[in-house]
Amino acid sequence: MAQGKVKWERVLLSLLPQIRNPDTLYKNFFKPLIDKLVAFTVLLIASPILFILTIALGMANHGKPFFFQLRPGKGGKIFKVLKFKTMNDLRGPDGELLSDAERITPVGRFVRKTSMDELPQLFNVLKGDMSLIGPRPLLVEYLPRYNAVQARRHEVRPGITGWAQVNGRNRLDWITRFEMDVWYVDQISFMLDMKIVWMTIHKVTKAADINSTTSATMEKFMGND
Repeated sequence: MAQGKVKWERVLLSLLPQIRNPDTLYKNFFKPLIDKLVAFTVLLIASPILFILTIALGMANHGKPFFFQLRPGKGGKIFKVLKFKTMNDLRGPDGELLSDAERITPVGRFVRKTSMDELPQLFNVLKGDMSLIGPRPLLVEYLPRYNAVQARRHEVRPGITGWAQVNGRNRLDWITRFEMDVWYVDQISFMLDMKIVWMTIHKVTKAADINSTTSATMEKFMGND
């Protein structure tokens, strides 16, 4: 009994600095809790849509409705991100994959336009690999290409949507996107996250900023030079 009391006293003492700073308390305690509750609820409500999309994309992609890829998360820890597969695997005469624009299937184009390709990432949120809101999880190969400031985007869990996504998404250049990611890391708060949620709903309903200005998807980040 005494040991249990001592344990709870230690927990309370560890929370005191955060209680004095509501944003820190939100970031470290309430945000992960809200993430899991919302992810579970949305998956439950959207399960019929997920089922239909799984069948439709499975038919369009020869039995492969999902896309798995390794991505760096918080602290650079690698995890496997889950998305709906919107592009087929067609290759040209040289054996190389065709361009993104040539490989996007009709159903895949609709799924991307409505941002429903992101829905399976709610399972990543439930696992704790991702957050609902945060810098987008990018390719592992980008890790050595970041400078010290850009690498700070990995101080928090990556998100399904984020500050950069609601302020231009794929139409932003990489440097601007990273600046927005780091700004979010320093400014995390409940009110900011609610603003991003509202802006995300607005963007999704308008299907805005899905493509970059030069291609069907975002060009690769090759470094700062």
